[in-house]
Order: sequence, then C-alpha cells, then structure tokens
Amino acid sequence: MLKVFLVEDEFVVREGIKRNIDWKSHGYEFCGEAGDGELAFPMIQKLKPDIVITDIRMPFMDGLTLSRLIKKELPWIEIIILTGYEEFEYAKEGIKIGIAQYLSKPINGEELLKEVDAIAARIREKRKEWEIREKYKKEMEENFLTYRKNLFQYLVTGTKSMEELLDIANRLDLDLSAIWYNIVLLKIQSQKHAHNEYSDSIVEIEQRLKELDSSPSFIMFDRNLEGQALLFKADSMEQLEQIQADYFERLKGVLAGYKQIRYFGGVGKPVNRLREIPLSFECASHAFAHRYLMEESLILSSDKMKVQKSYEEKESFDLSNINPKQIDRGKIREFLKFGDGEEVIYFVEEFFKDLNGAMKSKLFRQYIIIDIYFNVADFVEGMQFQKDEIESIDSCSETLQNEENARNYVVRMIKKALDLREKAASNRYGDIADQVMEYIEKNYADEELSLNMVAAYVNFSPNHLSMIFSQQTGQTFSKYLTDYRMNKAKELLRCTGKRSSTIGLEVGYKDPHYFSYLFKKTQGMTPTQYRSGKPGEEDE
Repeated sequence: MLKVFLVEDEFVVREGIKRNIDWKSHGYEFCGEAGDGELAFPMIQKLKPDIVITDIRMPFMDGLTLSRLIKKELPWIEIIILTGYEEFEYAKEGIKIGIAQYLSKPINGEELLKEVDAIAARIREKRKEWEIREKYKKEMEENFLTYRKNLFQYLVTGTKSMEELLDIANRLDLDLSAIWYNIVLLKIQSQKHAHNEYSDSIVEIEQRLKELDSSPSFIMFDRNLEGQALLFKADSMEQLEQIQADYFERLKGVLAGYKQIRYFGGVGKPVNRLREIPLSFECASHAFAHRYLMEESLILSSDKMKVQKSYEEKESFDLSNINPKQIDRGKIREFLKFGDGEEVIYFVEEFFKDLNGAMKSKLFRQYIIIDIYFNVADFVEGMQFQKDEIESIDSCSETLQNEENARNYVVRMIKKALDLREKAASNRYGDIADQVMEYIEKNYADEELSLNMVAAYVNFSPNHLSMIFSQQTGQTFSKYLTDYRMNKAKELLRCTGKRSSTIGLEVGYKDPHYFSYLFKKTQGMTPTQYRSGKPGEEDE
C-alpha cells in the first residue's frame, strides 16, 4: 500500500482532501499531514511517504523549498504541487526540481485521485523495474565475482594501464583512489579437513569476513582455494598501518570462537602508485609462502622476514646453523598437494632462505636436491604418471654448480609436478562438470535452481564448484544456466504457440516480466520479436 502525505496551510482545504477521498479503499495509506513545509519535512523524513501533495505558497517554508529538500534527501518520493496561481515561473522551477505534477486549485477529490493513481502506477512500474534489475544483479553475482577476480589479476600483474584499471573498477562500483596501497594475502583453513574441502565452520567464517568487507579502506578479492586478498588503501603510511592493524584485530576476534582453525596472512610492502601494486603483491607472496613452512597461525609481514644474504657474501658454512625442521620433506609434500603454480618461485626461495646459507655448500646442495627430486618423483608416481615426466637431475649438468641453478631446477621440477597434478585433477573435475550439466538439464525448470543447490548435490563448496565449473566449461555456472534456459525458451517460441509468459514458467521464470527482461538482455530482443522475427512488435 502506497503512502500519501499532505502539506497544506489552509485547514479547510487540508481537511477536505484528507476526508473527502476514501484513501484506504483506493489502495493508499494517508500517513500524515502538516500546515507548512517546516513542520512537514522532519515528518516526511521519518514517515518516508511515496507521494507528497503540497501547496506551493505557505508560511515558514513554501512548497518549492520543501520539494527541493525532499528531492535532495529522498529522491524517490513523487511530489504533486497544488497552487491557486497561474505563474509560469513556478511551473518552470517545479520541472527543474523534478515535480511529478503541477495542479491548479481548486481541485475536487475525484480529479486529485485520478492524478494520484497515475503517479502511483508509475511508482509501481519503477519498483517492478528495480526489483527485476536487483534480481538480475543477484543471479549474475557469480559473473560479477569473476570480473572482480580479473581486476585483481590486472592489479597484481601490471598488465593494464592506470586509466584502464580505474575504468574497470568504476564499472564494478569499486573505488581505487588512494595515496598509499598495500596487498595482504589471507588463508583460513580447518585443521580437521583436507585443505581443498570446506567445513561448516569455514563457510560460516567466510560469511562473517564478508561482513567485515564494508569499509571503504580496503577491497576484498576472492582467490578461490587460495583464500582472500585484501587491497588496503589510505592517505598516509600511518593511516595504512592503523587500518591494517584494526582489521587484523577484528579478524582475530572473529576467529577466536572457532577451534581447529588455522589462519595465515602475508603482508606486502606499502606502495603509493597503482602501477607499483605488483611489487606489494610479490612481497606479500613471499611472506604468504611461509604458510607451508610454519605450523602456527600467523600474520607475517614481509618487512619482518629475514633478509637473505647475497650469493657473493663470503661466509663459512656451519652445519650447526641448519634447522632440521626446515628441511623436513613434509613441507615439500604439503606444497605439492596444495600449492599453486604461481607460488612456486616464492615457496622455493623462502624454503632455501630458511636453510641459513647451507645451499652455498655443494655437498649440501647435492643432498637437498636429490631429496627433493625423490619426493617429487614419488608424488608424481602416486598420481599414476611416470617419474621421467619431470626433469631428471642427470639431464641438467649445471644444476649443482651454484645456488641459483639449484633453485631454478627445483622451481622447474615442482612446476612440472603441479602441472601433472592439475592434469589429473582436470580429468577428475571433468566428471563433476558433467554431473552439474546433467543436473541442470533435469532441473532447469525449477526457479530455485542455484549454484548453492547444485554445490550441495555434488558435495562441494559453492566457491570451489564455481572455480571448477568455469575451468572445465569456460563460463560461469550462472551464465551456463541462463544460456541453457534461453535456448530452451527460443526452441519453445519457434516450435509452439504458447504464450511467452507460459514459456518463461516452463524454463524456470515464474515472473513473466523478469523473463522478458532477461530474454531481451541476453538476446537483444523481446520473446515476441524473436518469435515473429519483427523487431518492432510489442511483447505479449
């Protein structure tokens, strides 16, 4: 029921409008009245009516001034101006403000109601359009998240100009403007579950973290199984550090109530240009790679890490300086199972750095390289591949000559192992994608069909399934589902005489207006135009 508010300084006129129209029976709530604009405005702010009817000339605050205030603070309210004066300047000013209707006094209840009904019809139409756009936006949220992930990749790889980055961010309604930036990488996992599976606690934590993402001081990006990335923004270094510290405190507060949860964060280097964000990301990645080398939960800042000594530095090698835990082959196996190809170089550099210069010894290099080789070979054979698919030590005679060669060899070897892991996973995930497509084929007519519903069916988290499905099919789940439904609709439009509203219902859209909106949005024409092949025809 739409709400109507009346502002009129003449008591008799006000009472007549209020009592001579049966507002309730015509579908309206007469929610309030006032004798002048000054009294009316705070009441309108509180009651938030849909339509305001106001006289133009009143004491204390006239109708035009009141209208300007309403349109500035509550722009969706429609306003009808009543006046006994035939003055063009008033009408001209009213048009400029955005007045819905300008009516001359005296006016009877029937005429006024007719104008109110016309405005109410426009309000309902606007609301319907808004609801349709919001529904479309919600259904396309998965695509939006994909575009957001793409923006993050552009930011950290430096592959787009500043102008392009700002344009993409603007289309995503994200504000990149700041003087200082910093990247923080974050991963939260349940110690009770495998790293690539989500417990109920993790899903709950992710939802609570999204609630923290309401500050203009940072933007959160989803990195699928690798956790989240945060781009912090501030106008000074001090402000940046304080914003980060406040976020970490709130994060720890969220996680404090969960047992068996481990978190790890890598904090990058602050930079003051958008094009320098790749440097911040690289520093954050080095710190983040330590999550494979440490057991405890930690937020590790790149500027707190040990500085690696240069290769040229002449130091005697002392075996007692080596921490045996740092050469635990379990760290390598951990990375082989759950690491990402883009992280290999950071992981290897930090792994070697923590050996306290031991890689300067050729004897030690030989030991550690052979140990890593057999670990990688064992991992590869466990996936039913031949170990000769990774680079053999014998094939690279320069491997043991110096620390840099050894490090590069390990990077190449682990990257190849991860490529084989992805190949094996792709074969497995291909079956999952097939299950999803089969489920869509059987259930596309169900309006409630969603990524969450299908994820529960195949026993994956929505984020994980979204990533898998996109990798396997080249498009997001929501786009695939929409395209499938639209193709079914086009088939029915061409092959049957059913009304478009009926067809919309049969392909999963109960609301015929939304079906027509979505069809035109995706096909460039209405359902009726598609059926007839005549773009000018009206929809059914």
